[in-house]
Amino acid sequence: MGTLYLVTGATGHLGNTIIQKLISNGKCVRALVLPGDKLREHLPYGTEICFGDVFDIGTLYPFFESGGDELIVIHCAAIISITTGQEQRIYNINVQGTKNIVDLCVKNKVKKLVHVSSVHAIPVLPKGETMTEITEFSPRRVRGVYAKTKAEASSYVLDAAANGLNASIVHPSGIIGPNDNGCSPMTELFLSLGEKKLPACVTGGYDFVDVRDVADGILSCCENGGSGECYILSGSYISVPVIIRTISEAMGVKIPITLPIWIAKAAAPFAELYSRLSRKTALFTSYSLYTLSSNSLFSSKKAEKELGFKPRPFRETVADTVNWLKLHKRIRTTKV
Repeated sequence: MGTLYLVTGATGHLGNTIIQKLISNGKCVRALVLPGDKLREHLPYGTEICFGDVFDIGTLYPFFESGGDELIVIHCAAIISITTGQEQRIYNINVQGTKNIVDLCVKNKVKKLVHVSSVHAIPVLPKGETMTEITEFSPRRVRGVYAKTKAEASSYVLDAAANGLNASIVHPSGIIGPNDNGCSPMTELFLSLGEKKLPACVTGGYDFVDVRDVADGILSCCENGGSGECYILSGSYISVPVIIRTISEAMGVKIPITLPIWIAKAAAPFAELYSRLSRKTALFTSYSLYTLSSNSLFSSKKAEKELGFKPRPFRETVADTVNWLKLHKRIRTTKV
């Protein structure tokens, strides 16, 4: 009997990074991919692809076929949204999709489930206080549809763990780093700076963590994570001006001006409308600005102690991301 890793959200930034690490370590991996997802072309050679949708439980049965192998499930699939107007779709994937995965984990008696939640599922404490892992989740205690769906899904996972499923939850902070074949908000920031399409930035900041470190934390959690336990996978708090300056310097482009966050908040509804009309990602929305101005102090001490989690310096992540984008011809930079 061998071990087969099942990864949902396989073509996403985190899912793909996890699969690359598993394949490079000689593990057997089955990736859940939406039909028609062209990003599957970026999955490493040796990955078994299974087409399905976490929201449609009928498409998930082949994904869970074990053939006698022990199954370890890493549930990354989610819609990460900082804009408005997708509430039902976000709920369908983040909540009902998670319930479907959990229910099939129970039915198929999987060896381990690691559910990728978010620090957004954790209620925000007053500024200056450090947020740590919690044991109960409620959508009523957090703000924004994304946070609410992550809280509800996390609660369902913990209920299953209490009833015997070997399941752990990880809570990454803002994920950043190379290997993003799609276009997450942070990758969009790199591209906008590289193309000189970001005339200004705002004050505020957030906690950012390298996608590769999150992947390492998740793989360690597969082996070392306690059932019913949660682990914050955070990096360090970085202000927006420092983020912009670090990326701009790494790219060799001009640093945009910094505006007070209240100006950006006033303009956010118009920016969101423009993004919908132009079908482009809005970097600064009402929710993202709320996040950038709220308390973002998280402790990863539990993950460091139990999972060996060790986040790398932010500047190293930025340099590696710029180099990766250049290598894949996603950006062209010119000197200031």
